[in-house]
Amino acid sequence: MSWRFWSKSEPLPGPGDEDWEKALVNRVVLDSLKDRRSARHWGNFFKLLTFAYLFALLVLLWPDDVLESVTPAEEHTALIEIKGIIAPETGASAENVLKALRKAYEDDKTKGILLRINSPGGSPVQAGRINDEIRRLRKEHEDIPLYAVVEDLCASGGYYIAVAADKIFVDKASLVGSIGVRIDAFGFEEAISELGIERRLLTAGSNKGILDPFSPLRDEHRAYLQGVLDKLHQQFIGVVKEGRGDRLKPNDEIFSGLFWSGEESVGLGLADALGNAEHVAREVIGAEKIVEFTAKKDLLERLADRLGASFADTLLDLAGGYPVAR
Repeated sequence: MSWRFWSKSEPLPGPGDEDWEKALVNRVVLDSLKDRRSARHWGNFFKLLTFAYLFALLVLLWPDDVLESVTPAEEHTALIEIKGIIAPETGASAENVLKALRKAYEDDKTKGILLRINSPGGSPVQAGRINDEIRRLRKEHEDIPLYAVVEDLCASGGYYIAVAADKIFVDKASLVGSIGVRIDAFGFEEAISELGIERRLLTAGSNKGILDPFSPLRDEHRAYLQGVLDKLHQQFIGVVKEGRGDRLKPNDEIFSGLFWSGEESVGLGLADALGNAEHVAREVIGAEKIVEFTAKKDLLERLADRLGASFADTLLDLAGGYPVAR
């Protein structure tokens, strides 16, 4: 029995024709083959598109300094960034900074370490942990100097960390100091009274509501809080004096919470000299090659950050762009 194929353009025989069933099967087979071929092409296209998307994400998220982060064969200066608020779960947390410090010290090609600081301060506990570990590691590795290099800002907790270094280098326009402690709070008791709102605060412990913003601050609470601040301030002063020693110039304002320009800080003994990271690596440490040891977020964290930023940008575009003060 012979078999004939009907093309797509050729009309099928009618139901009464003897070849009608053959023609129908022929047409179904041809359509099925075409659909499978089309599905295979689209499948390949989407696989290629997915691969290209993932590759673009990898390139986008790959650290710019990845090549510099790979330890070279020659001696180098290890760089660790301390940027932003010093607090848990931040890039400048004690966990991240200490991890980078230990890695830098353990590298047998590290000739010196730079802490590049640009921070307004933060948690005294986090800063204290970093200060303690720096002093311990310096004693353990006396042949590897550690210097702090200040960029725009080295205040409060940032300076608490810096004083653990062998020397502190600043830019003439850096802001340095703010050796003090503060507690921030607001008082709304009069505002809610004028609005006719009754505050109902129940505590177990007569002092448990000491910083409640909707209750008046009692004199005994104010005195207690001031005592706590004074104790923390004395701890801060002790750390600074231990780190800077006789380099500090006699000045009643040094521990008042004021801050100074980098140039003034050198004159007060808060810093040692002017200089940036490249200068210190080249002229002081003697290893011009700088390798960054700063703890980095992993790929998933960077992906989440980028996707979050992209989503926010998309929402802003839909809303007509960034708000402008009027």
